[in-house]
Amino acid sequence: MTVAHTPVDDRLIVALDVPNAIAGMELVDRIGPAVSFYKIGLGMLTGGGMGLAMELKDEHAKRIFLDLKLFDIGSTIEAAVRGLAQFNLDFLTVHGDPNVVRAAREGVGGSSLNILAVTILTSLEREDLDACLLRDGTVSQLVIDRAALAFEAGAHGVIASPQEAAAIRALPEAVGKLIVTPGVRPQGSDPGDQKRIATPAQAVRDGADYIVVGRPVWRASDPAAAARDILAELASPQTARADTR
Repeated sequence: MTVAHTPVDDRLIVALDVPNAIAGMELVDRIGPAVSFYKIGLGMLTGGGMGLAMELKDEHAKRIFLDLKLFDIGSTIEAAVRGLAQFNLDFLTVHGDPNVVRAAREGVGGSSLNILAVTILTSLEREDLDACLLRDGTVSQLVIDRAALAFEAGAHGVIASPQEAAAIRALPEAVGKLIVTPGVRPQGSDPGDQKRIATPAQAVRDGADYIVVGRPVWRASDPAAAARDILAELASPQTARADTR
């Protein structure tokens, strides 16, 4: 039976970074109606991730962010995205190389799927980029440059850390585009493997349209209360943005 959609603040995307679909569904049940948007990543794909995505979408009226960070030759990307677009998902990540983004947009066709380009992973620092032989420049500047190129190639939005959100939002190419920020941690939370982080209010204030939060919610003794606390912060005056235009 399909559940009617109840409008809630969908700026909070909870990452279901748990081993399989059973654990994911248990977490969704514990969180309850407060959260309407969930991220399913590559780690759960072999544990029933696509089945869970469809169950949450079709039976629980949830929005779904499929975080696969696709990267391949253009024809393969186009075919993969075309196949995924038929499932009526909301967000899909690809790597932000312009050729990949353009192929993904071709695959979207007339569907409502939004392609989000990954700029540089929020777990990476300059020394990590050096090890990958990526060009010189600060991480922040490379993120901004890659975001501009991805927008020009047709990305509906980008994934970027909160620390680059304001600079990306100020780009001329960013008008009408989405910024989705992982690496968001409520005040006092363990940063884990994220190196470029901010609080939920700061991320939205700096230009993020959506924030992605995982461990601070699913590791909490009361995930529903943890989610409600984040949503309360998002609804507070702390998120008000300065007019940068």
